[in-house]
Amino acid sequence: MRIIGNNPDADNAEITAVASGALASGDAVIVKTDGTVSAITGISQASGTVSNNVTGTASDENSSTFDSSNNKIVVFYRSGGQPHAKVGTVGSLTTSFGNAVTVKASHSGLYQNSATFDSSNNKVIFAWKDSGNSSYGTAIVGTVSGTSISFGTPVVFAAAGSHDIAAVFDSSNNKVVIGYRDQTNSHRGTAIVGTVSGTSISFGSAAVFEAGRIDLLSGAFDSSNNKVVFAYQDEGNSNHGTACVITVSGTSNSPGPGVRFNSAATHETSVVFDSNSNKIVISYRDGGNSSHGTAIVGTVSGTSISFGNETVYETSTTEQARAVFDSSTNKVTIFYDNSDDSNLQAVVGTVSGTNISFDSPVVVSTDQASDNGITAAFDSNSNQINVLFSNTTESDNSNVVFRNENTDLTSENFIGFSNAAYANTQTATIEVGSAINNGQSSLTIGQQYFVQLDGTIGTTAADPSVIAGTAISATEIIVKG
Repeated sequence: MRIIGNNPDADNAEITAVASGALASGDAVIVKTDGTVSAITGISQASGTVSNNVTGTASDENSSTFDSSNNKIVVFYRSGGQPHAKVGTVGSLTTSFGNAVTVKASHSGLYQNSATFDSSNNKVIFAWKDSGNSSYGTAIVGTVSGTSISFGTPVVFAAAGSHDIAAVFDSSNNKVVIGYRDQTNSHRGTAIVGTVSGTSISFGSAAVFEAGRIDLLSGAFDSSNNKVVFAYQDEGNSNHGTACVITVSGTSNSPGPGVRFNSAATHETSVVFDSNSNKIVISYRDGGNSSHGTAIVGTVSGTSISFGNETVYETSTTEQARAVFDSSTNKVTIFYDNSDDSNLQAVVGTVSGTNISFDSPVVVSTDQASDNGITAAFDSNSNQINVLFSNTTESDNSNVVFRNENTDLTSENFIGFSNAAYANTQTATIEVGSAINNGQSSLTIGQQYFVQLDGTIGTTAADPSVIAGTAISATEIIVKG
């Protein structure tokens, strides 16, 4: 980078630098860490239009996962008492679904279910309490093809009443770990390891991870420590929020000690792994604090987990919550129903150290989501989150796509505007502080302008707030000093 004019009495102050990517005349420009310059790229946070009647019926038992081999969302729901699935293709703030496929016929029922994706075999695994078969814990392997999905033969993993099912894929061992509440064993928290082969799945021996009765189970895989983490309500200990680390070896699993993360009644647990900070994040409704929506960061070490301070993200009662990690922005996004106004809302959090901070909540839909009806999955192909929810306003299952803001603009890296068009790797001249750039259009004279997340300029500050300069004509702006 070379300064070619920095005399404050001169008409222009300019620098030259190598362009990283093409630049158009008048583009807002940032300097990169390698000293090159580029146009700003980014998008704003947004929600798509809610699609109603996606599944033809309302269901308060929904689950979903993302098939990264086919770049498809797969949603599971109950219709006519039977479990069904649909394959969705996420576009720009919208999802198109294929036809419904019955997972298991014969009026099998669908309760307390969970779905995960086996990236080693490129299969979707769905686990549920089969009310048509003595409420046994049952799992099935699905294969996505185009906009449809086919299933193998259902396999019983627990010949007992199985509740609060949570399925997690362990990518270090290429195993599926299913946690559940075992009704025939005093409702104890139990885990079992599944191995996918072709279109079937087989299971090892189950292991108890909580000797007391559990409820509201959720799980995630910590890929930095190669551990599965389950979080749950420990009914045997005053309904306190508790977490347990699971170690997989072959077809067996070894639970670590239960660690309390909330010393009060804990509801609606939802666990995600933040692969940027290598931390576990647990969202829950804190019965000891007016049922506020709350989150806490966990650090796995060996066979145990420790926690930072809890953070309230919603001061109204949160009826339910589903947490998702967005790897394109390194943000945790929590979707929930706000009891005060019955809106489906989202709140975006950033992990730092052992704590998490949140932006202000935003309304995703003014329709109300019923209890246990929200499911969300991040689509890493489109970098958007697909949300299916049981819509009590419309009496059906509705779908909406949510996108987090993403930009390479920071509060410090904007330097000025390109004075001409340049190709990638060309040496570009950038007009910087106190210079006059004439590559703009439709400006209001005397108006201060701010750089936007997508590189345009506007009269309202974005976040981060970056001043672009002040307009002196419809096409000219004095670059910020």
